[in-house]
Amino acid sequence: MELNSLTHLTNNIPWQRLTTAYGRGTDIPQLIQTGQYEELANLIEHQSTLWQTTPWVLLILLQELSKQKPEQVSLQEIQLYMAVASAINVDEMDSQNAVETMNELLDEKYLWPEDEEDDELWWEEEEPRGYEQEAFFSYFSYSYLLLKDAIPVFTAIMEENDKLAPAIQELLLMLQSEGERAVE
Repeated sequence: MELNSLTHLTNNIPWQRLTTAYGRGTDIPQLIQTGQYEELANLIEHQSTLWQTTPWVLLILLQELSKQKPEQVSLQEIQLYMAVASAINVDEMDSQNAVETMNELLDEKYLWPEDEEDDELWWEEEEPRGYEQEAFFSYFSYSYLLLKDAIPVFTAIMEENDKLAPAIQELLLMLQSEGERAVE
């Protein structure tokens, strides 16, 4: 792992102002650096919902995944991608509007305040900040695009790592639309 680029990218994301299934994303950089994939999966996907942190965690993990040797990849990491993919309805990915760029999701209007004191009140709002329809759909849309872009990486790992092949095969199927599955 190239710690410098990883640290740089991780440090440029306002994790403490993005939410997970269990609060703020403050612990995510540490979880990424220590490879705690199961814990990360619980934070970025919960009950078929993706969170503000999801596309950013995927961005970082998938960049690092492309640099790993296939035998270094763990089943827990692949299961994290499967958890996210299972929350995505591939056939609906074109039907709604996402924000124009992923970086837009870090605009002030979507970020939670620095102070966590009023988080419970924020969650009680009908549409908590960062969960307006366009932003919420964007967490799914960009997560899907990141996973889809990583298909060549997943395929290369699958071809070199027999232990992970069944899980990756399942993941690749999850990333196909009904139409793509019907063709096979």
